[in-house]
Amino acid sequence: MPLSDDQIMHSVLDGQPELFEELVRRHRPSLLRTAQHTLKNHALAEEAVQETFLAAYAKRATFDPQYPFRGWLWTILLNACRTIGRREQRRTDRHGSAEISDDLVAATSHEDAFASVVDAERDALLSLHLDSLPEVQADAVRLRFFGGLTFEEIATAMDCSLNGAKQRVKKGLERLAAAIKHAHNRGADQGDFP
Repeated sequence: MPLSDDQIMHSVLDGQPELFEELVRRHRPSLLRTAQHTLKNHALAEEAVQETFLAAYAKRATFDPQYPFRGWLWTILLNACRTIGRREQRRTDRHGSAEISDDLVAATSHEDAFASVVDAERDALLSLHLDSLPEVQADAVRLRFFGGLTFEEIATAMDCSLNGAKQRVKKGLERLAAAIKHAHNRGADQGDFP
């Protein structure tokens, strides 16, 4: 039976740092998916995930075993995304327009470029609506649906109560639904939708 995240972290703290690689293998895909939806750029998402694991390893002695490892790790990711997002916003403010998404540029060289463009547009619209939410609600929704975290893990990652985590996700979803409905109705009024 494989070791749990918490067991691995205990072993890392007890002098088996090589086991940390297993935590990277387990969590990298969901961290990257969430970071990409948060930062909207593959290279920046990779940077955020790398910084997350580097910080987690460097600060491993601060891990409190009474709390789940995943919540602790996701707290680090949220902070990394915020730091990188602010840095990139300052860079964009100084240098003008943002660059085209790395993912979209890579996709245009493939046979199914049209499908990739449609997917990129859908993701961009979702990101736009998520960005319109209060940060705590957007983060909670991203953690729940892109990261696959439980409400308990969201509460840990966001340093709030279990009920607070549930309310952030619920309110975020309600606002997303309202924003999407409003955008759809506005588009229908303008003849953009059949």
